[in-house]
Amino acid sequence: MGQAQSGQNPGFPDQQGQGEKKEEKKKKWEPPAPPPRVGRKQRRRGQGAELGSKLPGITPNAKCKLRMLKLERVKDWLLMEEEFVQNQERLRPQEERNEEDRSKVEDLRGSPLTVGTLEEIIDENHAIVSSSVGPEYYVSILSFVDKTQLEPGCSVLLHNKVLAVVGILQDEADPMVSVMKVEKAPLESYADVGGLEQQITEIKEAVELPLTHPELYEDIGIKPPKGVILYGEPGTGKTLLAKAVAHSTSATFLRVVGSELIQKYLGDGPKLVRELFRVADDLAPSIVFIDEIDAIGTKRYESQSGGEREIQRTMLELLNQMDGFDSMGDVKVIMATNRIESLDPALIRPGRIDRKIEFPLPDTKTKRRIFNIHTSKMTLAPDVNLEEFIMAKDDLSGADIKAACTEAGLLALRERRMRVTHADFKKAKEKVLYKKKEGVPEGLYL
Repeated sequence: MGQAQSGQNPGFPDQQGQGEKKEEKKKKWEPPAPPPRVGRKQRRRGQGAELGSKLPGITPNAKCKLRMLKLERVKDWLLMEEEFVQNQERLRPQEERNEEDRSKVEDLRGSPLTVGTLEEIIDENHAIVSSSVGPEYYVSILSFVDKTQLEPGCSVLLHNKVLAVVGILQDEADPMVSVMKVEKAPLESYADVGGLEQQITEIKEAVELPLTHPELYEDIGIKPPKGVILYGEPGTGKTLLAKAVAHSTSATFLRVVGSELIQKYLGDGPKLVRELFRVADDLAPSIVFIDEIDAIGTKRYESQSGGEREIQRTMLELLNQMDGFDSMGDVKVIMATNRIESLDPALIRPGRIDRKIEFPLPDTKTKRRIFNIHTSKMTLAPDVNLEEFIMAKDDLSGADIKAACTEAGLLALRERRMRVTHADFKKAKEKVLYKKKEGVPEGLYL
């Protein structure tokens, strides 16, 4: 035993030395481990791991699910794209039809064109045009325009943007001149004109007879009058007589008011006068009736106003048309005004206006005729005495007598009476005279 023990003891230190070497190896320096993270992410990982352990054993679970969802979204997108392409193919013919219909509507509707005047033809494809609202332009003439009808002074259609000539106006007459033409003859005749026998005879000799029987003037060896001017107090029947002339004659009747010849832009007034007489010459025999001629025919004077100078240019063009190189032929001019003293002497001189017809206030005989005309269709009471109003020394014109008869009828209608009495006429006459004297009672300031 002692040997055994002695035999084991020598080997013991060797085993002890090996153990110490192992411990030395284990005690080598190593970097410190990171501190354990007890945070939110760590807890979630723990929970997810616990949930994953309960699911069936599909590996890898999360990646397969995400891939399936992604493929489903791609499939939905492809289905939507396929449906869109099919709809586009199906709707394309409908869009083409809509585009064709839209183009047809645009062709029917057209684009606005500017009306201009051809000033000068440069060559076959270019010309100079002008409009009333702008300067002159050097423009091109499109190929489809009939160049044989182009001449300086004609009206052309210009493109709204490039101002190229795209057409020619066949009817060169100004639209305002077309409106001046009296299509329907007035209903007033010579029988509706009270009195004025001498004036009717003179206007027939100066206007109607030269148009209907020109050979009578040739036999005598004189030229018929070119124009007639009717002047007198307001309401004496000047315009009424002109209507009677239009009613009784078969000639073309053009009616224009002097203020219509005053235009906004420079040169439009003289151009309108030229157009008026050109149309009258084309439609001859014709009668041109210019009412209120004092609007443009006043005496000329040195003026600094551009408007006044334009009015004077319009009157000069009227003088040129009435007594220029161009013969008026079967065109007669009738003018009317109640201020003949303000007219320019060059306008009313013999050779242009050969006959001046005055319309005075009606005398007793004329008053009786006018009262009979206006009361012929009225229901009068037995006590009405028109002679009292006829013999009165009041300055009543024909228009005043008509207004008095109308006012008397309104007074009877106001009181629900079907007959007009003498008192109604008396009140109506007083009212008309009161209005005529601008509301100042007679004898107030005497």
